[in-house]
Amino acid sequence: QLVESGGGLTQAGGSLTLSCTVSGFTLNRYAIGWFRQAPGKEREVVSCVTGSGASTYYSDSVKGRFTISRDLAKNTVHLQMNYLKPEDTAVYYCNAQGDSDLGWFDSFGAGTQVTVSS
Repeated sequence: QLVESGGGLTQAGGSLTLSCTVSGFTLNRYAIGWFRQAPGKEREVVSCVTGSGASTYYSDSVKGRFTISRDLAKNTVHLQMNYLKPEDTAVYYCNAQGDSDLGWFDSFGAGTQVTVSS
């Protein structure tokens, strides 16, 4: 299970930190990613981190502004979002995926709304 928190309303230039707390598995089991979906648009990947924590990815639209990190003790992944823009407004979803004994594992949380006003 993946549960997102930390969304909200902020002004352009502001910051928010999203958290994804997972249960049922440890963070080193799967890659964890953050996706977002704005109204009328497709869901897109924003950032992700491998199970080992050795590699991270950021989309071009957030590179240099967002930072993904892991708290292994709390089984939580954070997305620090700085210098937010109105175009960052979307529902943000946490995702875990990778190989499992039962095949490919791919699970999303329910999402958290981020709204950035101009």
